Amino acid sequence: MRSPHSRRILAASIAVVALAAVAAVLVSTAGGSKSTSKATLTLYSGQHPQTVNAIVSAFEKATGISVAVRQDDEGVLAAQIMQEGSHSPADIFMTENSPALEALGTRGLLARVGPAALAKTSAKYSSSRKDWEGVSARISTIVYNTDKLKKSELPRSVMDLAQPKWKGKLALAPTETDFQPIVTAVAARYGQARAEKWLQGIRSNASGHIYPDNESLVSQVNSGQVQLGVINNYYWYRLRDEVGASKVHSAAALFAPGDAGYVIDVAGAGALKSSKHAAEAQKFLAFLVGPVAQKIIASDESYEYPLGSGVKTTKDLIPFATLRPDPITVKQLGTGGLAISLLRSASLL
Repeated sequence: MRSPHSRRILAASIAVVALAAVAAVLVSTAGGSKSTSKATLTLYSGQHPQTVNAIVSAFEKATGISVAVRQDDEGVLAAQIMQEGSHSPADIFMTENSPALEALGTRGLLARVGPAALAKTSAKYSSSRKDWEGVSARISTIVYNTDKLKKSELPRSVMDLAQPKWKGKLALAPTETDFQPIVTAVAARYGQARAEKWLQGIRSNASGHIYPDNESLVSQVNSGQVQLGVINNYYWYRLRDEVGASKVHSAAALFAPGDAGYVIDVAGAGALKSSKHAAEAQKFLAFLVGPVAQKIIASDESYEYPLGSGVKTTKDLIPFATLRPDPITVKQLGTGGLAISLLRSASLL
C-alpha cells in the first residue's frame, strides 16, 4: 500500500517521465540450466512486493543468478532511471502499468526483448517497439455498496459519473496511476475538451470523497460512507480477503462493453539498454513470461491475470477471454503525460 505522500511523489515523478519522453541466450521458461555467472541483477520494481519476491526467489533457484530488488512507486523509479541515464545501476524495470515503460522506451533507454520471450505473450500487450513485454493485467471496474445500490442502478458508462445524480455518492482516488489510463481512454474517445469537462464533473460529484489511494476508496464504499467508485479489480478482491465474506457489503461490476471506463491495464518489464548484464537480464525477462512465474501470478493474492505461456488465473476473477474492454492499445495509452495534464487542469492533482 502507498502512503498519501508517496502518491504525490508518484504523480510528480510520472510528470517528469512524460516530459522526458517527449524531449543472449534465453533459458527455458521453466528455469533451464543454472548459470555460472557471478553477476547480480538489479531490478527496479513498482509491482506488488509479494509477487516480485516470489518470482525472484523462483528465478534465483532455477538459474543461480542473484537479483537485488529496489522497490518503489513506478513513477519514482522511472524518473530515477531518466536521471541516472547510462549510469543507472538498474538492469530491469518492472511496473504495474504500461505508461512508465512507454516513457523509457520512447526515450530509447530500453533494450529489445528477445523474440522467444515476446512470443509467449500476445503482441497487443507488449511494446510495439519490442522493448518491453506484457507480464500480467488488471481490469478497471466499478465498486459499489450493495446495501445502497442495486446492480441495475449502476451507470453503464464512466461518462455517466459526471451526471448530477451521482453528486455526493461518488468516490475518487485521482492520484492513483491506475486512474490515468481511464482518463487517457476518455480523451481518446471524446477529445480533450470533453475529457476535462468530465473530470470537472466527477470532481464536483466526489467532493468530500476524494481519497489518496484505492485501498481507502474501496474501504469507504464497503462501509457505506459513499456509494460507488472506480478501481482496478484486485482492490475489491483483496478487501474481501482481508475483512472476510461476512463483512463485505460491496461488489465489483463492469461498465458496458467497449466503454472508456473499461480498460485493461498491463503490467510489464523491460531490460535497460545500459545494463552491464544483458544476457542475464534477458533470462529474467524470459522467466517472467514463462510458466513458473506466470503460475505464481495466477495464484497470487494480487489478483492479476497472467498474460504469458497460456497460463490462466486460479482466482475467481471474470475469465480474461470474456472481457470486452475499450480497444485502446498500450501505445495509445502512451506515457501518461496527457492524463496528468488533464487531471491537473481539473485540479485533481
